[in-house]
Amino acid sequence: MKIGYARVSTVEQSDSAQLDALLDAGCERIYHEKVSGKSRVRPELERMLDSVRAGDVVVVQRLDRLGRSLKDLIELLDGFKQQDIQFLSLNEKIDTTSAVGELAFHMIGSIAQFERHLISERTKAGLAAARARGRKGGRKAKLSKSDIKKVRAMLRDPMMTKAEVAKHFEVSRPTLNKALRGKPIEEPETVFQTPCSKVI
Repeated sequence: MKIGYARVSTVEQSDSAQLDALLDAGCERIYHEKVSGKSRVRPELERMLDSVRAGDVVVVQRLDRLGRSLKDLIELLDGFKQQDIQFLSLNEKIDTTSAVGELAFHMIGSIAQFERHLISERTKAGLAAARARGRKGGRKAKLSKSDIKKVRAMLRDPMMTKAEVAKHFEVSRPTLNKALRGKPIEEPETVFQTPCSKVI
């Protein structure tokens, strides 16, 4: 299924051009909102990320409609890649259903992995330096083992979404996902994953 996402920054701006482009591209469902790209609270983006499944194609008119920054965009696209979700940006002609687009996706994934490795190396170096000075380092995990058990129990309810569980525990979706995979980490800056209604 093709799922579109459109965003304008202010109430005064019209999203008609974006919606028309997404409909012309064959989107069966479109999520759209009027909120600044700098805002971390984007409810319709959250709903879209909850609704997409492996094999779906996320479509935007322009890349800057999706990400708040290059870092944010890379994290979102890397999340799509890990979930086997395709991506299409109409203006930039990035289409991961094609060979060239798949190459772009792999490059984005490599950048994201490189960044994670850099962060990991810096963290290890910082902890080693702290230990050498006789201090114990590292932040406390956002979710304890007890919290993770509660998370798993809550997610057994088919009416409960990961977004709701993450909000309950006051963590982001990536933190929740990594904790469920047995890798509790400190809070990063992103998002991810029940179907919603068709759009306007």
